[in-house]
Amino acid sequence: MFLLPWKKRAILDEESQQRVVACIKEAEGKTTGEVRVFVERKCAYMNAMDRAVELFGKLAMYKTEMRNATIVYLAVDDRQFALFGDTAIYEKAGGPAFWEQAASRLKEYLKKDEVTEGLCACVTELGHALATHFPFDPNITKNELPDEIVFGK
Repeated sequence: MFLLPWKKRAILDEESQQRVVACIKEAEGKTTGEVRVFVERKCAYMNAMDRAVELFGKLAMYKTEMRNATIVYLAVDDRQFALFGDTAIYEKAGGPAFWEQAASRLKEYLKKDEVTEGLCACVTELGHALATHFPFDPNITKNELPDEIVFGK
């Protein structure tokens, strides 16, 4: 869990949403993996990772064929976020070290109130890890999960 000094504002404006979705599409274009972004104002739990794991299940992200889905969770008003990856990508990307480094880089953007830039950089980083360990396969052409940002309450 990270507490960050964001100002109160709209979660993401239309342009920011389009930029993040474009990053998701670009990242997924190089891999069989999946990246989802979930943004809400308040975290339903004290621990953002618990919420990310819950959402991972609710969004049926564990059903990807290769167990290579990732989620970037952000609770704006509570100043919390978490990154979570399914079994295969979590291990292949380097276990806790990779995920802690990716979270640290996202945190630096968020500290500077660069939410859109941070989300895009994080999605790109997760996409690179996915492409390294689960490269694009022309025989697998389906997009298993939607690319749009999911907004909570």
